[in-house]
Amino acid sequence: MASFGVKTFDDSGVVFSPLWKSKFWQGLKRAIDILGAGSLLIVLSPLFLVLAIAVKRSSQGEIFYRWRVVGRGGRPFLSFKFRSMVRNADDLKDKLEACNEMTGPVFKITNDPRVTQTGKWMRRYSLDELPQLCSVLKGDMSLVGPRPPLVSEYERFTGYQRQKLSVKPGITGLWQVSGRNQISAFDEWVRLDLEYIRRWSLWLDTTILFRTVAAVFSGSGK
Repeated sequence: MASFGVKTFDDSGVVFSPLWKSKFWQGLKRAIDILGAGSLLIVLSPLFLVLAIAVKRSSQGEIFYRWRVVGRGGRPFLSFKFRSMVRNADDLKDKLEACNEMTGPVFKITNDPRVTQTGKWMRRYSLDELPQLCSVLKGDMSLVGPRPPLVSEYERFTGYQRQKLSVKPGITGLWQVSGRNQISAFDEWVRLDLEYIRRWSLWLDTTILFRTVAAVFSGSGK
């Protein structure tokens, strides 16, 4: 795996739920991650095949997008998504910077012209995110936690924004179920992640997972 340079990490200002200090609750969270991710990978394996074929037929390029992100404590790792954009999407990003709808280091625009037709459908139901279940099994991610940033985004984070990585990042989180498509200020996104860290419990994780399932079936993703 390639190495990526990252900034110094400091979580001294973060308010943690007391449950983060419990080996029992941390172990239970990890057990749920392994059981949940493993079960979903088995059950959804036919869907993985369908999605792989759809991506390959939609445009030239690889089936999976190599997602270079930063995890807990500023540690970089490599994860994967189903490719939802054209092959040279990263090269076209600079030309679209003026259209960025997020304030801060994160790039996000509605109706991104780089997204393929198949990609739009996958994103609507968050199907492109499914390969991240492998990162959950590996231990780089959790089912629920703050969204991991790209390495290029993390390099532009302020000290306040880096605090969101005081815990293991997740596939879904409080930001995703709190109107993510209406949030345009990255610091508000960070505030929700820090609120998750402060309030964390298995009940909160369960609530977020159920709300995520509802959001996926409603097709509210972009």
